[in-house]
Amino acid sequence: MSTTIVNYDGGISTSPQQLVFPETVEDIQAVLRDSGRYPSPVRAMGSYHSLTPCASSDGTILRMSKMSNVISIDPQNQTFTAQAGLQMIDANHALRAQNLQFMLNIEIGNMTIGSAACCHTKDALDGVEFGQVGSYITKIKWVTPTGDLAEASETDNPDLLRRVRTSYGLCGVIYEVTFRVKPIEEIHFTYTPRPIKELTDKEVADFMDKSQGLVCWTVDDTAIFQSRQQVANTNLFEDVAGATRRLLWNHIEAAVSRMIAEGSDKPGVVNAAQTAWFATNRLLYGALHTGGGITIKDPDKTVDYRQTPQSDRYAFTFWAFPRDQWLANLRAYCEFRDAYYAKTGFRCNMPCGAYHVRKDQNALLSYSYDGDVFSIDPIHAATNLDQWHDFLKAFNDFAYQRNGVPLLNQSPFVERKHVERAFGLRWQQFSDWVRQVDPQGRMLNPYFAALLSEKSGSVSA
Repeated sequence: MSTTIVNYDGGISTSPQQLVFPETVEDIQAVLRDSGRYPSPVRAMGSYHSLTPCASSDGTILRMSKMSNVISIDPQNQTFTAQAGLQMIDANHALRAQNLQFMLNIEIGNMTIGSAACCHTKDALDGVEFGQVGSYITKIKWVTPTGDLAEASETDNPDLLRRVRTSYGLCGVIYEVTFRVKPIEEIHFTYTPRPIKELTDKEVADFMDKSQGLVCWTVDDTAIFQSRQQVANTNLFEDVAGATRRLLWNHIEAAVSRMIAEGSDKPGVVNAAQTAWFATNRLLYGALHTGGGITIKDPDKTVDYRQTPQSDRYAFTFWAFPRDQWLANLRAYCEFRDAYYAKTGFRCNMPCGAYHVRKDQNALLSYSYDGDVFSIDPIHAATNLDQWHDFLKAFNDFAYQRNGVPLLNQSPFVERKHVERAFGLRWQQFSDWVRQVDPQGRMLNPYFAALLSEKSGSVSA
């Protein structure tokens, strides 16, 4: 009997014939070896926070929540090893008890360790070196599509590790992961508002070059550059600042935006209220700029959404663009956004994000493989999923025409033409490799089947 599972924002549902909660590696092996009882495709699932059907299956889903133990924390060698079902926020707490933290503390703490090991991730405020969590993973263990055990590490088969880091579970079910970690750091955020029409490419480049990490929030026609720097001194108000920041993202921002959208059936009233809310956002960022910013402990930037009610949830999309083309693309996006609103009456009701992520070739499908990128990330607290989804499809066309690179778990409605242009030859190599390691398509769900390129005839190991 099938069970329906709904993802975090309610935009995706899946109904597998078999829903399994493995507790041991042997449980995973038993599922993969018995295709009669456990029909294909077999997909491993963590918190189902993804915004695409990357983990969906009408066959068998392995929910990894019962394999969530910390295996070891090694302060001397600065490594952390855990089972794949452990959420990053819980791993964060375990590390903090020993005054340690991840190299990269992402915003969404409900991503599982297994997802971090094989899916696209992003972070700019903590991406001093690399902005993708997988780049700091040193070892991965998994069960292959035929039920055998496999592993790869930086010292043993590093090329295979590069492939697995963005394999999306298409080479098997990950069950154990090892990360590099470091002592807890204090970080300081400053906020610089700038009218988009006055920005120059040099000014944007200076923000990127002089910040350890950089995010830009676009509120109407104002860009607010949020820069990160590590600091040495403890701030007395850092715990309050961290808690307030999490509260804004966990509850307030999306809740107010959705309340405004549902507050009236008159578009003019809703638009006026939304404009006022954006003005409030600009005032907040202006106050942060005037006050010199905030200081928090680095792990406190990670948010736990498990108790967030549906009314306080939001969704987003992510496309990355070459850094030297970003300002032109941001201006073009603002024109696209305004034209779309004039045509349809829809506009995103939360600030648009943008992440600066440095060049990173640690994964085959790294979205910054060819150089630094700066993204454009529309964010929205949806009251009408059809309207939001129509906007996402239109935005995909916008981004595709400007050589954007999507994320396979965070860019809804991505198509084969999008990934073939974005990743080029690497997508063909990936497609061929997936068919090599899983010739029977045991792990291949319809989402990825539609994305993979046609067989090239040459497969590299």
